[in-house]
Parts: sequence; C-alpha cells; structure tokens
Amino acid sequence: MKFKDYYAALEVPRDAEAEAIKKAYRRLARKYHPDVSKEPDAEARFKEVNEAYDTLKDAEKRAAYDALGQRRPGEEFEAPQDWREHFASGAFSGFEDVDLADLLDALGRHRGGARGHAPRPRQGRDYDLAAALSLEDAHRGTTLELQLQRPEGPQTLHVTVPAGVTEGQKLRLRGKGAKGRDGGADGDIYVHLQLLPHPRWRVDGKDLYFDLALAPWEAALGAQVEVPTLDGNVLLTIPPGTHSARKLRLRGRGIGAGTDRGDMYGVVHIEVPPTLSARERELFEALAQESRFDPRKQHAEAQR
Repeated sequence: MKFKDYYAALEVPRDAEAEAIKKAYRRLARKYHPDVSKEPDAEARFKEVNEAYDTLKDAEKRAAYDALGQRRPGEEFEAPQDWREHFASGAFSGFEDVDLADLLDALGRHRGGARGHAPRPRQGRDYDLAAALSLEDAHRGTTLELQLQRPEGPQTLHVTVPAGVTEGQKLRLRGKGAKGRDGGADGDIYVHLQLLPHPRWRVDGKDLYFDLALAPWEAALGAQVEVPTLDGNVLLTIPPGTHSARKLRLRGRGIGAGTDRGDMYGVVHIEVPPTLSARERELFEALAQESRFDPRKQHAEAQR
C-alpha cells in the first residue's frame, strides 16, 4: 500500500482545524476544477484534493489516518497489526493490494466489529463535487454532466440545476453517495456551485454590476438608454446631472429566484468622443465659453 499525504494535498498543516481544511478544499477545488483550470495536471490534482478532503473532513477517518504516522508520499508501507485491530478489524482479509483511500473508507471502527456484538448501522460515505457554470445557466437553470471518482471507478452524473442558483450554493443528491452498511442509509452527493467569470457582469452576492458608458450630454441632460440584463434588454432612465461612478439600480435584475433575487447596478463612466468633427468642436468651444462650471473647484469644496 502506498502512502498519500492528504495534508500536503490540501496545503494545510497536520494540526489544521476542520474549518481551515474545508476552506482549503474549496479554494483548491475551484483552482483545479477541469472546467475552469488551465493547469496541465488539473484533473489529477482535482481528484487528489477530493480524495484528501473525503478523509480529513471525517473525524473517524482522520484519526485513523493520523494514527498511521507521517511518511513520504508514494512510500510503500503496511499498517501495523495494532492499527488493524483497532481501526480496520474485519474490513479486509488482506492488506497487500489495498489503496489507502479504500482502506480508510472501509474502517471497522464503531461498526460492531467486536466479537459477539451485532453490527451497528453505518451510513454510506458522502461525496463532494465542484461544478462551474455560466451566469446565464445559473439564471435559467441547466443540466450538468459531472464525473464522480468512486473507489470502484468513475461515474457520470447528470445533475439538474434549478433556475436562480447563486455562487457557493450547494445541491444535495440524497442517497446517491456510497452504499450504507449493516442497514445504514446511503450517503449523499453534494455539488458545490461556482460561477464562471462573465465578460459583462461582476457578481457581488446576489447583485450584478456592469460598466455603463454615457456621453457627456446624456449625463448632463438625462436620457433613456438600452442596457442588457439576464432577461433581455431594458430601458434605463439616466437622471439629469448624473456624475461619473454613480450607481444606477435596476431593481430585481440580479441573480437568485423569486422575491430573493438581487439587483443590478450600472456604474457610470462618462466617455468623450475620441475625435471631433468641425461642428462638434464648434459646439464644445461655445459651451466652454458659456459655462461657468468648474469641476476641480466643485471637487475641492466637496472634500472640505
């Protein structure tokens, strides 16, 4: 049996708290998810991270793993006899060709392994998967095809994602995990949803932000401009005297579902024409002569 350093896989110390292990898993699962990562070894690292988390998130399996001691990754070893009797009694008849993850998944501790006692029900193992999807698919709902690496081999899952999901939301596939033992319930699969970066919108919780470019006269005089939303284009009213960096809200146009849906904000950027026609220059020069507006003076007064 080859040793695997699960703490190194999750980039945490051996005395890391459970919450630190969970945070490390989420960070690395997102970093190495095959749908997101461009790393050449992303798929292998993603599987390694998931296997490590499956062991270290479970207090019993982590205790058994820690009891094996620390070795070099890939080092061949055998579990000591006292470890087998304490943790894996009755789990395997032989340990020669056993994978470490399978061994820890089949621990005999607290399963009624002691002689003369009826086995206690043991719930099946839960699995965690990370799934990345576009903002549009999160809004409309979609079906994802995911690969789950089980001890007996890979499995293809088709997961229905309801409309209106948000970043970090977790879908539970009840009873789709490992089989329970001795009458225990089957485990679950948890799918952790992650939103892919979008070229137009920035996500902040359930709110969406986008850059809204306005011409100087639109900002000064007010206007109605067409802007895109997840539900199609809509007209946004620009109040007269709108300044740069102002946030104009489109209520209920963010992400989420029903009354819990967020808002959308257009962050104003005032753009000037890169080149001017003769008539445009004439009009701007006339405005410069006529106007008494001094933006620097106004800014300095606002800072007093």
